[in-house]
Amino acid sequence: MEFLPDFRLGWLNGWLLLGLLVVTDGVLFLAFQKNTVTRLFDRSGWKKWQIVMTVIGKLLAFVVILMIIFTPLKLGSYAFIIGVMLVGFGLIILIKALFDFRNSVPDQPVTQGVYRVTRHPQNLASSLVILGCTIAIGSWLALILFVVARIFLHANLVGEEEVCLREYGDAYGEYMKQVPRYFFFS
Repeated sequence: MEFLPDFRLGWLNGWLLLGLLVVTDGVLFLAFQKNTVTRLFDRSGWKKWQIVMTVIGKLLAFVVILMIIFTPLKLGSYAFIIGVMLVGFGLIILIKALFDFRNSVPDQPVTQGVYRVTRHPQNLASSLVILGCTIAIGSWLALILFVVARIFLHANLVGEEEVCLREYGDAYGEYMKQVPRYFFFS
């Protein structure tokens, strides 16, 4: 791992791994009904601070994505192997989470499948994929920026939970008591 990676265009850059996330999301979103996709991206009812923090987090995440796209993979290194494993694990969780969401009852909180382990499995899965990409390119700077972006994007999760509490009431409140936000902790 190095702090500042060697930026350049190339066929064997991090975009190859990142492309798997884009293709997975794209194919599944096209295959799902429009109302399912609309539910996934509902941001109504968010507070201003949540929107601002989320925008900052997404801008930082965009910088990380640009770094991934323009940085060669560290092929054959332990960092590459660990990164690929995280990408694969993240994609499996993402696919399962999206199908669990799609198969849920629209007027009830999603509590089945991987939603029994974490309240935000899609977010966790996408984060694992991007984390895997930052490790596979071997950049400490990309990794640090990713962590800072995730700290800002915490507001995103809080906003989603507040909307779900208003929409689903006590059922979501009980779910929040039983299932952690971040896999092992809330």
